[in-house]
Amino acid sequence: MTLITATKNKPIVQKDFLPLQGTDYVEFYVGNAKQAAHYYKSAFGFQSLAYAGPETGVKNKVSYVVRQDKLTFVFTTSLRTGTPIADHVYLHGDGVKMLALRVDDAVSAWQETTNRGGRSFMEPIRLTDEFGEVVLSGIFTYGETVHLFVERKNYKGAFMPGYKEWKTNYNPPATGLKYVDHCVGNVGWNQMDHWVRFYEQVMGFRNILSFDDSDISTEYSALMSKVMSNGNGYVKFPINEPAEGKKKSQVEEYLEYFNGEGVQHVAMATDNIVKTVTELQDRGVEFLKVPTSYYDDLLLRVGKIDEDIDPLKELGILVDRDDEGYLLQIFTKPVEDRPTLFFEIIQRKGAKSFGKGNFKALFEAIEREQAARGNL
Repeated sequence: MTLITATKNKPIVQKDFLPLQGTDYVEFYVGNAKQAAHYYKSAFGFQSLAYAGPETGVKNKVSYVVRQDKLTFVFTTSLRTGTPIADHVYLHGDGVKMLALRVDDAVSAWQETTNRGGRSFMEPIRLTDEFGEVVLSGIFTYGETVHLFVERKNYKGAFMPGYKEWKTNYNPPATGLKYVDHCVGNVGWNQMDHWVRFYEQVMGFRNILSFDDSDISTEYSALMSKVMSNGNGYVKFPINEPAEGKKKSQVEEYLEYFNGEGVQHVAMATDNIVKTVTELQDRGVEFLKVPTSYYDDLLLRVGKIDEDIDPLKELGILVDRDDEGYLLQIFTKPVEDRPTLFFEIIQRKGAKSFGKGNFKALFEAIEREQAARGNL
């Protein structure tokens, strides 16, 4: 993507130095990768894709890769104590480690971002096998989270070198999940501006939306959020920071139990949220619920929508509208024992926003869960 800025004399062409093609995969460091993969297959409808471990020449860890449409999740477990993976799981619990981004040139991506101040996680490496080559590089972002740059234009295998195709008899039907819509990170007190500058300066992102504590607050708690987007809009990273409130906010609870900054939730897109959420619920996925009074004046707030109100009310699906259309969204409860990682299911009907009109109802629902845990 090329941006053109007009001046009094002549246009100045500003080239996107980090063109991203979207999210390649999300990698989770977990205590038991085999069981985690089985859960995401059973509950969310992912399919077996690839495996790496001792049988493929990897001695100290195992990784299971699952896929649904353009969504790829990797679950990695250490086979030994005292390794970075084992230490990550001990400190944080199961959680996101890598947000892998698809690029055309992983060497250039690493050079451009590290030259602008990014802290290197991995210098460019080239992996090869009989199916071609994959080039990887990476930098750190907030906490211990990593942005891995993945160049796979010359690869035809199941996932990447070092993995073998993973075939299983058990592959439950998909649930209609399509791709990563956005990933939200929680950062510490007074760290928002630092990470906004990081994404602007190191990765060439821009701040497309901002919410302060007047937008995102309840009687008891508040937070601030800024949405960072790359040039073509394929990759969006909202960043949350705590704000002062009477009681502990959801971000404070996350930071306490995760022991630091990290990915709070991954938003997964669908083309039919009623069907997807119905199937997920039937498979045991638990969702936050808002009071049924939320739906009493829904059409007055958001205008005409294509969907019937009753299924939305029954499932607890929220609706919000912006200048370009509307969206439907719902949030799972935390999927770990620690109240950290959760998922959002989202269907966009033209809307480019993130559900500002639902913040109060959503956060009151989260506070009810916090209160039940004794953490409000």
